[in-house]
This record gives sequence, C-alpha cells and structure tokens, in this order.
Amino acid sequence: MTPQAPTIDLKSGLLLLCLATVWGGSFFFAEIALREVGPFTIALHRVFWATLALLFIVWWQGIQIPRSINAWLCYLVMGALNNAIPFSLIFWGQVTIESGLASILNGTTAVFGAVVAGFLLVDEPMTPRKIIGALFGLLGVAAIMGLDALTNFDIRNLAQLAILGAALSYSFAGVWGKRYLGGYPPIMNAFGMLVGGTVLMIPVAIFSEGIPVFSLSTSVWAALLAVAIFSTAFAYLLYFKILARAGSANLMLVALLIPPVAVGLSSTFLGEKMGVEAWIGFALIAIGLAITDGRLLNRFVQSK
Repeated sequence: MTPQAPTIDLKSGLLLLCLATVWGGSFFFAEIALREVGPFTIALHRVFWATLALLFIVWWQGIQIPRSINAWLCYLVMGALNNAIPFSLIFWGQVTIESGLASILNGTTAVFGAVVAGFLLVDEPMTPRKIIGALFGLLGVAAIMGLDALTNFDIRNLAQLAILGAALSYSFAGVWGKRYLGGYPPIMNAFGMLVGGTVLMIPVAIFSEGIPVFSLSTSVWAALLAVAIFSTAFAYLLYFKILARAGSANLMLVALLIPPVAVGLSSTFLGEKMGVEAWIGFALIAIGLAITDGRLLNRFVQSK
C-alpha cells in the first residue's frame, strides 16, 4: 500500500503562502535592482548577504560546521547548481523579459525536476505520469515562446531559454543534494551551498560587470537586501519548516503559487502586463505539475 503524503493543515497552508510570497517577490526585487545593478552582481549580492544571515542562524543554533574538504566540495557544486547558475540565468533573463513571465517559466522546475530525478535516482523511478507531466510543461513553454521562435529567434527567446536553463539547474541540484548532502542538518546545507555560491559569483560578477559599487539608491539597496534576506535566507528556513510539516509532495504546490505573486507585484508596482499566451502557458505548466503530483488524478479515478 502506497503511503499517503502528509496533509496540509492551516498553518502549513499559511507557510506555503508565505514561501510563495518571498520567492515570488524575488523576481520583483530583481526587477528593481536591475535599474542600477547588473544581473551577475545582483546574484552575488543575493548569495553574499544571505550567507551572512544564515551564518548567524548556524552560530545561534550551535550547528557544527563541517571541516571535511569533501563536504565543502559538495557544497561548491550545490552552490553552483542551486544558486550561482540559476540566479545568474534568471536575473540575466529579466533584463529582457518581464519578471512575471520569468516566474512562470521558472515554474517548470517541479515538472522537469521529477523527470531528472527519474533518470538519475533509483528510489524515484521514471513513470508515465512524470513523462506526461513534462510534456505538458513543454507545451506550456511552447505556448509562451510561440511558434515564430523557430524561425525568428531573438534575444527575448534567448532570455526565456535562460530561465528554463535555471529551472534545469535547480532540477539537477535536487538530485545532487539528495545524493551527497543527506548527512548534514538542512540549515547547514543551505549555509554551505550559499558559501559555495558566493565563492563562485565573486569572480564571475567582477569579471563580467566590474567591482560592485555601493553608491546605489535606497530603493535598489532595499531590493538587494530583500532578495537576499527574505527571498533567500528566510525562504530556506520556511522551506525546511514546510518540508518537515507537510512533506515534499505538498511543498511542490508552491510552484503554482509563485507566478501569481510575481505577476501581481509586477503588475501593481511596475506596470507590467502579461499576454494571453503567458497565461495559457502557465495553465499548461500547472496541469503538468498536477499530473506529475498525481493526487488530483487519483482522487478523480477513486471518485468513479
């Protein structure tokens, strides 16, 4: 008999909404920061300030920091896959496309992540449900990018592919974390990969955009600190709290909540508008996630 996933109580539901808000807000904060700061420098700010915040948590909770070189090599890879690469690609993509659209494309992470895990993890085998879910995700991407991308490929299409590259990087990060980081406390893992991400982003940001300047406007500084403290450090704390309370299956649902938050913020405060094709794409990606999750389909079958 297949074990039932933990249910979502009121507190878990509120935590999910809170996580969706801070993660959805990251696209909004980045859009503000891009007015004065380059995408790679924003990624550096995000991991650096979040590292300091989690260092305080690690110290406050008395968590022992690993001294093994192997552990820190694992954190370096995780920092690349889960922080440096996806943050850089998303922020670079947002130079060209709207923050709300970026959040919708990023929603493919959960769908494609299930497929990547199916190929690479023995205990999460590939299933027809995962394949069908991924196909709906691809249909959603196709609806957003449009058929003309096949013949008239432009910088906007490249930016959309960058967001998809970030989603794929997140997918591989999930596999890497499950394989190599299971023996350490979750907060330590978050801190370790942020350290790794910071180490990687320092040369990337300086080489591509120069030494970061600190004479920025108040709004941009607020956005940079918000994306680091709230959308990264605080988000990790929420993530692990929800994972413990509601399980990974319910945690997947946050992928459906992030785009409405990001679109709502960008529409209200930045005047961005989403086209019909973006919402059609979001609906197809959401269907793909529902199929991948399987619980909605199972309830439908059981009701027959």
